Amino acid sequence: MPTAPATAADGARGRPVAADRLDFPILRATPGGRAERFAARLDGRHPALVFFAAIVLGFIVVAAISIGVAELVNKLLLPAGGIGTADESVNEWLARNRTSALTDVSSVGSFVGGAPLLPILVGVMALAFAALRHWRLAAYMAFGLAVESALYRVTSLAVPRHRPTVDRLDNLPVNASYPSGHTAASVVVYSGIALLLTSRMTRRGSRALTWSIAALITLFVAGSRMYRGMHHPIDVIAGALLGFAALIVLVGACRATGAAADRRAVRDEGARA
Repeated sequence: MPTAPATAADGARGRPVAADRLDFPILRATPGGRAERFAARLDGRHPALVFFAAIVLGFIVVAAISIGVAELVNKLLLPAGGIGTADESVNEWLARNRTSALTDVSSVGSFVGGAPLLPILVGVMALAFAALRHWRLAAYMAFGLAVESALYRVTSLAVPRHRPTVDRLDNLPVNASYPSGHTAASVVVYSGIALLLTSRMTRRGSRALTWSIAALITLFVAGSRMYRGMHHPIDVIAGALLGFAALIVLVGACRATGAAADRRAVRDEGARA
């Protein structure tokens, strides 16, 4: 899996790093960091194999943590001190105050944070990056939702939680409330894009505006899912955390891929010398 033209390793080897509008610093491996060490352990392997190995390893680690946290939340936290009752009361209040206009708005929020919009959005971007032969960016866009969706499914199946006991506006399985998949997907896509863009921005105001937009979209999605009776507040918080965890796995895999490609390039240059 070739890297984008400009990498941190290029600068470290004394090469001029060409300006590239599609080179995002967040995907560069930190010299001596975890990504470089991971790539070194798989030295000689194709960068694509390094990417998938990092994705699988990251998924296993995050899934184990997510399931463990879900067990603690559902079996210890929610039954304690009326926390579960308070969690449910938010949905009850939202259900009592529904209006036709707000229900229409919540439909938009669900659409913005789910299928078919998000898969189409990341699919188009992945194809565009692939056409430009920016393979790491293509993988970044293509695999984010896949990792998030798998983590959501594993967690909700391992530790099921019943959805709020209000009139639910979507016909979905009733025991998949924790965590919120829509919220997690929104974080992966919108915060994932913000992460790329802000890694190139130098103005603090531009970074703040970009992150504010990503955060507001995610809050809109989370609020819409609670309004529609599909998730409790704790579920959407867990969904946001799960989305950021998926992003960490994705960024780490892309960095390791770049480090592996750099090592291969150095080895190939040495063989030609």
